[in-house]
Amino acid sequence: MRFGKITSEVFVPDGISPQEALRRTTHLAVGAHQDDLEIMALDGILACFGRDDRWFTGVIVTNGAGSPRAGLYASYTDAQMQAVRRKEQRKAAVVGEYSAVVFLDYSSAEAKDPQNKEVVQDIQTILEAASPEVVYTHNLADKHPTHVSAALRTLSAIRRLPEDRRPSRFYGCEVWRDLDWMADADKVVFRLDEHENIAMSLVGIFDSQVIGGKRYDLATMGRRRAHATYLESHEVDVSQMVNFAMDLTPLIADDSLDPAAYVRAHIDRFAEEVTHAIAKLSGQ
Repeated sequence: MRFGKITSEVFVPDGISPQEALRRTTHLAVGAHQDDLEIMALDGILACFGRDDRWFTGVIVTNGAGSPRAGLYASYTDAQMQAVRRKEQRKAAVVGEYSAVVFLDYSSAEAKDPQNKEVVQDIQTILEAASPEVVYTHNLADKHPTHVSAALRTLSAIRRLPEDRRPSRFYGCEVWRDLDWMADADKVVFRLDEHENIAMSLVGIFDSQVIGGKRYDLATMGRRRAHATYLESHEVDVSQMVNFAMDLTPLIADDSLDPAAYVRAHIDRFAEEVTHAIAKLSGQ
């Protein structure tokens, strides 16, 4: 299996061939950076954990060279950080019992370049080999441009597939912008109560980020707990850990839908909900 970068890699924790590992995949996530999968796609990881009939595969688009660093990692070069982050992602794949992790190894600039078709082609190659039922990526309202780029490249790759080879569900998930702003009717709610110890370990494995200056471990678990409590104002909590997603499935069911207009419709519904409540409670 060939990808655009000679430095790309398919890591398979249990040692079977990359082709077999992709073929058994049922849930697939495409993230921009190492550790994005563990933050945004825990629903897919837990759906497959400890099972032989479901398998999770992750795709990392970029090489992770530009991450902030402090402490032990303060003096690390970009090349050293790339090596460390790839090693951490492999560890996460072992702990989470992934089928495979594919490192595409593009720079952030390459991933963000809309003229770079190699990224789309690589993701398409993986999708064709895996035929996953569910695909997770970043939500299109994420504030990190590389994340939005990864989501758009994933959308383009899926749209290249024949309709009968496309996933049945396609979700845009939370990393660099929460989705609690969406109208409740638009939210996809992932209830993530099982295996909290595994969930904590998966984010904590990325020591270069946690000790390097970003407490993603605490922030990710805190966000999930906050979502679980603040989801319903007039009911007791029914979950302890929750993530939200934007349902992107309509974008792969109808290729004529514009991604920007699709997200704008979500924003408009949120704005309408807020302004309607203010008008009603103001007696207008």
